[in-house]
Amino acid sequence: MIRLPGRNVYVLRSVEELYYFDSQVAEVEREVRPVDFWNFSVRHPLPFMQSAFWIRDRISSLFGVKKIGGFSAPVTGRIREGDFLDFFLVEYVDETTLVLTERDRHLDVMTCISTEGNFISVTSSVIVHNMFGRVYMFPVGIAHRWIVRAMLKRLQRVGKNI
Repeated sequence: MIRLPGRNVYVLRSVEELYYFDSQVAEVEREVRPVDFWNFSVRHPLPFMQSAFWIRDRISSLFGVKKIGGFSAPVTGRIREGDFLDFFLVEYVDETTLVLTERDRHLDVMTCISTEGNFISVTSSVIVHNMFGRVYMFPVGIAHRWIVRAMLKRLQRVGKNI
């Protein structure tokens, strides 16, 4: 895990070494902690997300990938390194940064939710280990960008009500 220069954003390796990298930033009405964004995303999932997770699990399980089922409940209480938020391992957490990972034999995924004042960023980095990881990332990479963009826009619209 490395920190990008000048930002409280973490990625798996240098950007040049990543198979997939996406970083999106949005300005919101008020300061939001990373855990607030996580809880907002879990409480207000995009309409198709549960179906997308179901399809992902059905196809990926044929290749020995564990089912993830999707997102479940908002976080209550304090988050600590080593905790799990659904299928993600919490690798680092402080007031402005939440680093989540999922690693398996096909790929390593890191999502970093970070805030600075009224700005929130969601940065995802992926390292693939084999052909299945590359094939998997083709549709997931496209969908991921769209999903994050939609969630950040939704937060901008209704974020004051978090």
